[in-house]
Amino acid sequence: MSETEIRDDRAAGRLDALGGDGEVVGHIEYFVLEAPGRALVPVHTIVEPAHEGQGIAGSLARELYAMAKREGIAVAPLCPYVVKWAERHPEEAPAADPDLLRAAMDWLAAHPDRF
Repeated sequence: MSETEIRDDRAAGRLDALGGDGEVVGHIEYFVLEAPGRALVPVHTIVEPAHEGQGIAGSLARELYAMAKREGIAVAPLCPYVVKWAERHPEEAPAADPDLLRAAMDWLAAHPDRF
């Protein structure tokens, strides 16, 4: 993989992967769940077609879990890619609490225009 910088844009709910030229080559869209507990909730992972197969999605997922760990909060993944990544990397991605997952799904259902 070429040099990729990952930048969190919390206000926009995006974790962006930037290529060497500063171009966004992939991102995870997420929201912050506040109740019943605080959690990062990834909803979509997208990598630009020209950059697929370079490990960008995995780098984004890894950084999302690292951010949550630094903040002392959980991850409640709804994005199918992040769910699969977490299953393959249990040492970096603790299993999500079922109550948080249910609350995240409820939040998403109540905000269909958000994603």
